Amino acid sequence: MPIATPDQYAEMLNRAKEGGFAYPAINVSSSSTINSVLQGLTEAGSDGILQVTTGGADYFAGQSVKARASGALAMAAFAHEVAKNYPITVALHTDHCPKDALDGFVYPLLEASAEQIKRGGEPIFQSHMWDGSAVPLAENLEIASKILKLTQANNQILEVEIGVVGGEEDGVAHEINEHLYTTLDDAIATVEALGLGDRGRYMAALTFGNVHGVYKPGNVKLRPELLAEIQAGLAEKYGTAAKPLDLVFHGGSGSTDEEIAEAVRNGVIKMNIDTDTQYAFSRSVADTVLKNYDGFLKIDGEVGNKKVYDPRSWGKKAETAMAARVVEATKQLGSFGNSAA
Repeated sequence: MPIATPDQYAEMLNRAKEGGFAYPAINVSSSSTINSVLQGLTEAGSDGILQVTTGGADYFAGQSVKARASGALAMAAFAHEVAKNYPITVALHTDHCPKDALDGFVYPLLEASAEQIKRGGEPIFQSHMWDGSAVPLAENLEIASKILKLTQANNQILEVEIGVVGGEEDGVAHEINEHLYTTLDDAIATVEALGLGDRGRYMAALTFGNVHGVYKPGNVKLRPELLAEIQAGLAEKYGTAAKPLDLVFHGGSGSTDEEIAEAVRNGVIKMNIDTDTQYAFSRSVADTVLKNYDGFLKIDGEVGNKKVYDPRSWGKKAETAMAARVVEATKQLGSFGNSAA
């Protein structure tokens, strides 16, 4: 199916919230990883989200140039074409854009979508993330309010990060400490600045001990119950229905199934998945190389085995391995078998 329209994307998120499940949002950095995600979502009968970071967009554009907006547009163009061949619906999202990257990443992409809409088309990306976790909350929300006006005009959705996710993601790094927990006051400030959908739809990545990457047990203390407390506090203050915020789960690698399930019960409708799928892809490549060492290399006067070192050979195996991890994610999040198609 084609990439989701704005209305289809909104309906996807509504279905997740009403149905008590979340969509996996998988970071991609190549045509192979895009194909992996589409394969995995199809095998799971789940819709989902393809997303690209500033670093991923740099990689799409080419290692020797600095043109990340161009790289993101190339990623989107490829995804828009190949997604037509799959019976599921996917949305495109840009992930983790810090302040110093806005002018070279999110703003040009917003402008590109605006131009396409003027020509009678749909926005190129369905949502964009502004990562203001490295600046004071007041400045974070001031910038978010500015971007929200632009995404609303394009019929797109904004994602904001309120709080700090520990670890490192494409150059955005934070320590693992008490700042990893968003407070109710932080959430109230967010609603005061951005509204509750009346000024444009947004998703909020509230932090409850999240850490990017994978850490040994005991290093990270997740508190998904904090999300329920914040949702309840907002509902009481503003007189809304339960769970007024659309929430995003960042830094979930290594989380237990129960921690994930509790976060989803408390309003998470999108969960970012990067580290685990990266590992699944690369682990397959390593396995193929190590088991077929003499086929990959021209050693001892031999010529190697083209059927082994052909990138399509080991690439297909890696895509299948990554697709399997995507299927696992849909089961953890409850989106398995829940495609609107």
